[in-house]
Amino acid sequence: MLDAVPSARSKAGAPDDERVIKLAVLAVGGQGGGVLADWITDVAERNGYVAQSTSVAGVAQRTGATIYYVEMCRDTGRLPVFALSPSQGDVDILIAAELMEAGRAIIRGFVTPERTTVIASSHRIAAVSEKIEPGDGRASSSKVHATAEAAAKRFIAFDMEKIAADNGSMISASLLGALAGSDALPFTRESYEQAVSAGGRGVKASLAAFGAAYDRARGIASAPSGDKTEQPAAAETGSGAATEVSGPERLLKGWQQLAARVAALPVPLHDMALRGLKKVVDYQDIAYGGEYLDRLDRAVVLDNAEHDYALSIAAAKHLANAMCYDDMIRVADLKTRSSRDRRVRREVGVKDGSVLQVTEYFHPRIEEFCGTLPAGLGSYIESRPKLAAFLDRRINRGRHIRTDSFAGFAALWFIGGLRRWRRRLLRHKVETAHLERWYALALGQVREDYALAVEILNSRRLIKGYSDTHARAQSKFDRVLSALDLLKGRPDAADWIRRLREAALKDEKGDMLDGALKTVASLGDTSPS
Repeated sequence: MLDAVPSARSKAGAPDDERVIKLAVLAVGGQGGGVLADWITDVAERNGYVAQSTSVAGVAQRTGATIYYVEMCRDTGRLPVFALSPSQGDVDILIAAELMEAGRAIIRGFVTPERTTVIASSHRIAAVSEKIEPGDGRASSSKVHATAEAAAKRFIAFDMEKIAADNGSMISASLLGALAGSDALPFTRESYEQAVSAGGRGVKASLAAFGAAYDRARGIASAPSGDKTEQPAAAETGSGAATEVSGPERLLKGWQQLAARVAALPVPLHDMALRGLKKVVDYQDIAYGGEYLDRLDRAVVLDNAEHDYALSIAAAKHLANAMCYDDMIRVADLKTRSSRDRRVRREVGVKDGSVLQVTEYFHPRIEEFCGTLPAGLGSYIESRPKLAAFLDRRINRGRHIRTDSFAGFAALWFIGGLRRWRRRLLRHKVETAHLERWYALALGQVREDYALAVEILNSRRLIKGYSDTHARAQSKFDRVLSALDLLKGRPDAADWIRRLREAALKDEKGDMLDGALKTVASLGDTSPS
């Protein structure tokens, strides 16, 4: 009978030559978790260890990662008994290919403060539960960082996905480099590199990503206690980014005149107003930027420092978004920009000189078609249901357009070029009228209820998207503001509008909003006389 290493020897108190090291890798499809587990197993065997690698498949669509589990111990001549999957409180090293996977591992009990080294990439891949929320459904990355710091013996985190992309490799290579740099395993850097080289495919890029991550992890691992993670970089908040523009000298002079108008505004508005101005000018032209500032001035004259210019800042943000509505022209313009082609090539990893085939998917409705027509003609078609239905049967179908071909690119380029006539089109007329009603409604509340005016402006964030998404979003917006007549005069009116907006953002179907509106309706007899 073959001797087996007793399971008790896998604990920290077992002799070093017989202790079982337990390592779990959490990764989703396409991240190379299986390759990483194979590399780790190879490294262990190259150093005289016996190792076993298993995997437990996760559920698709980002509801769970695949767990790759590796156990290893020195080859002492006796056959070890290895487990097939990790157990709570019994993992030495946990590697997460995405930040929230580290959080899920902590929730499942795989991480313990006296034992586990956690190595995680700090980048994010949104889960289904985060994507389906109409508002900002993202979970807090900072909370995961703080929890991991407290739950793990060591926590090493930085953007390993970016390192891999910068070196033309997969994240599995940079995760291996971080593992090697952490010194969590008793193996040399050379043995890791030998395992990577033995793969035979993409070796140069993998070694480059491995080396960059190794150096980064070494720097974090040797940092003073309490400084073991690299936090995500803060978003640039200075106004410099918003003023970086380029173009013909004639247009640059126009931009400088608009920028000078922003500089004359109260200082707290500068950053948001500059960002909004750049977005509006990029969307349309210099004259459109002037319209944006004219509208913003209407809020500024009603505002003051006592309220920290909250009204004007909200106006600067949401006016820009309202004026830059998504339409067929905008979509076509963005899809034919050279910057987009460069981004796609970079993300796909296409080398210079290689041919990239790009297929765009479109499904226009009669509403989008009429929106790109002159206002009179578009209104004429929409006012005649039979004619609109006849045209919709010929328009409302999916289309695949190859923008790497001359004909496909030219078609989208032509549609994008219609923006010079956008002000004359039906969609612009409709959007402008809706914007003016919303803006006038908000500014009309300033003197009686400043906070309510700000919340009405902020409610514009409900409107987003294109086609059916835009229609549903606008419906929610209208339903939220339908409660104004019941709430005006109440000291908590602003709070209720905020609650209604948050309810609309939490639920795609609108059930939560329906419930909140019923609650508002029940307040009728309790409103102040």
